[in-house]
Amino acid sequence: MLYAPLKLFKTKNRIVYLSRQSNEKSLDMILLEQSVKNELPDTEQIFRLRMIPDGFKDKIRYCIGVIGDMYYLATSKLAILDTYSITVSCLRHKKDLKVIQMWHALGAIKKFGLQSVGTKEGRDEKISEAMCMHKNYDYVLAPSKATAQFYMEAFGCRAEKMKICSLPRVDKILENDSAATRFFSDNPALSSKTIVLYLPTFRDREAYVAQELKVEFAEEMNGYHLIVSPHPLFSKVKRDDRFFYNGSYSTIELMKIADVIITDYSACAFEAAILMKPLYFFVPDFKQYIHELGVNVELKNELGFAVYEDAPELCKAIRTGIYDLDALYKFKSKYVENTNTNNSDIIAKFIAILIGQNQN
Repeated sequence: MLYAPLKLFKTKNRIVYLSRQSNEKSLDMILLEQSVKNELPDTEQIFRLRMIPDGFKDKIRYCIGVIGDMYYLATSKLAILDTYSITVSCLRHKKDLKVIQMWHALGAIKKFGLQSVGTKEGRDEKISEAMCMHKNYDYVLAPSKATAQFYMEAFGCRAEKMKICSLPRVDKILENDSAATRFFSDNPALSSKTIVLYLPTFRDREAYVAQELKVEFAEEMNGYHLIVSPHPLFSKVKRDDRFFYNGSYSTIELMKIADVIITDYSACAFEAAILMKPLYFFVPDFKQYIHELGVNVELKNELGFAVYEDAPELCKAIRTGIYDLDALYKFKSKYVENTNTNNSDIIAKFIAILIGQNQN
């Protein structure tokens, strides 16, 4: 009832970005915003980015803000999301509104969305159905045909809705910058160390798993420096100066600086693969995780030599310095097809076509 009168407003030459992932523009949004500005200088770009807060009063404010989301959906030609959006999926929109799902990760090792409904870490089936999870997408960006298969399941989309294109962040990953120079200027004592970066996914056992690595590196890994960079949505991994660094660096900058990268089920594995850095998976809860949630990428089949359930064995493998880069290249090529530096422009040109169709 609230949305119906808003749809009477005239559609403007406007793109609205929606997210519950962060209160700030993501790197993908920042890069795409600039490319769209270059391609469509007269098109307005609006950002509606709000995480759902914890407090009751803040939740009330959030709900009021949803009305603003409705207005911009009713008056825009295009909506771009990087998460599930209540207003996009639950409402009936104007026929000329196009919706692009630009998921916030560069792929999916673990199952998510509709794939995980009914599992321990996924949504309840009734809630998922009531909230129309991942409905109303016209296009979904996928970095490869292999990833598109996972996205079709996770978003409940047909193959014709898949647009094979890497995310804008790939442009930044491949960009030459001065991150390493700045980092070792801020951290001169680490210049002689082998930097090992640990990037875990978002899960309840993150602090416990991180502690296993910390203990092993503190006792057995002389000449190595472990940096623990917890998931941005997870606060239980407390800062420990022994495994930190001076200065402010993004996750992508840290990956460029690192000599070795460790993750578990995080999609950052695909970003590390683009950089062709030795990539390891530390998964002490592998059997439990497979049982409770499940994975899309069979890690032990594709990169079995780099998958470890035991911290001492993982550290032993890292110390050997032996790594199968050919296998990593195959992994990268399978899951991120376009590793050029023009992904933002490709998406912007696609958006220009969609908006042009709306004008005809």
